[in-house]
Amino acid sequence: MPHIHEKIDYAGDVLIVNRDAVLLRLHDKYDMWLPPGGHVELDEDFVEAAIREAKEETGLDVELYGSSMESLVSEGNGPISEERELMIPRFINRHRVSETHEHISMVYFGTCSSREINPAEGEKRDGFKWFTKEDLDDPSHGLSERIRQYALTALETINPVKK
Repeated sequence: MPHIHEKIDYAGDVLIVNRDAVLLRLHDKYDMWLPPGGHVELDEDFVEAAIREAKEETGLDVELYGSSMESLVSEGNGPISEERELMIPRFINRHRVSETHEHISMVYFGTCSSREINPAEGEKRDGFKWFTKEDLDDPSHGLSERIRQYALTALETINPVKK
């Protein structure tokens, strides 16, 4: 979706974990590894945007991970009414996408049962990679430190290393 506001927009992003790996995509516009995600549309909240964008970009059915009680939830808690609780994102960041425009991204963690990528019609079909912890630590992938830390935290949160 195009920008809703000329100066700043909100986005919902999801670090999707499947077993021992997290999914990132090489963004064609910014030429950097990012989690699936995108703009929050006028008729949705951050959670709805994150799930919708993940489905459009990857074809995966994603369940967002977490809440105040660390339970698995999907698609918020029902249709929009006068009020409802929203899941707290794992990270929030504000970043420039151009000289005149910024995004505020709500970053969630999610899980899926498959690694088969099947984007919606019109979405980019290549440039996806399932990153293991070893891949995230490999500097040859050129990950930004922010995305690397987010992805490592997602892996550790959803699949903690047993000691």
